[in-house]
Amino acid sequence: MERGAVLGCGDTYLKGMNRLEVVALSKRFGFRRLFEGLSFTITAGQTLAVTGPNGSGKSTLLRMLAGVLRPTRGEVRLQVGGRWIEADDRPFYVGLAAPYLQLYEGFTARENLAFLARARGLADGDRRVAYWLERIGLQAFADEPVAIFSSGMRQRLRLAAALLADPPLWLLDEPRSNLDEAGRRLVEALLEEAREKGRLVVLATNDVDEAATCMQQIDLRAFR
Repeated sequence: MERGAVLGCGDTYLKGMNRLEVVALSKRFGFRRLFEGLSFTITAGQTLAVTGPNGSGKSTLLRMLAGVLRPTRGEVRLQVGGRWIEADDRPFYVGLAAPYLQLYEGFTARENLAFLARARGLADGDRRVAYWLERIGLQAFADEPVAIFSSGMRQRLRLAAALLADPPLWLLDEPRSNLDEAGRRLVEALLEEAREKGRLVVLATNDVDEAATCMQQIDLRAFR
């Protein structure tokens, strides 16, 4: 099965049991230890908030879960539809949204999403792009260059980019940052849909209220 097909919206392959297991995970940069011995499990429809002060390793942890950064020790396991995913393939099953992720400023919002759809090999890319531009409230700005976007508009576009392929694992780093009240309600609605669709959600945040919306919470200070 092609990766693009696996990640399709409504793909029956994704309707089975999804599971994320983190086992004794540790990360060091030289002599600096971010966290050590971190273990947790979430299953289909569950949400987990990762908290901790700036510099505690929240963003680093999300990149490790995404498969783009290797742990010092420990293991990350992702199961999709009852099948364990190889570590090298995990990035294709993940949607990562974070304020530090760069957008193509010379491209329009539509072009940014269309480029990603082609890179993911999504057969129905045009439909998905149109859907997400409307869903995040940027349809009126779809053909404007991202260079003129406000920080909140950029955050909305990052969310759309992360979820464009309907991945089974959502990794959201400060998803409500720079958003107005309508944008914050959009994030709440997306998280509710994730639970209903059996997605796995890990959310990094310093916002106490945002963390409280998740089913589980982990404070990285407990793993120093």
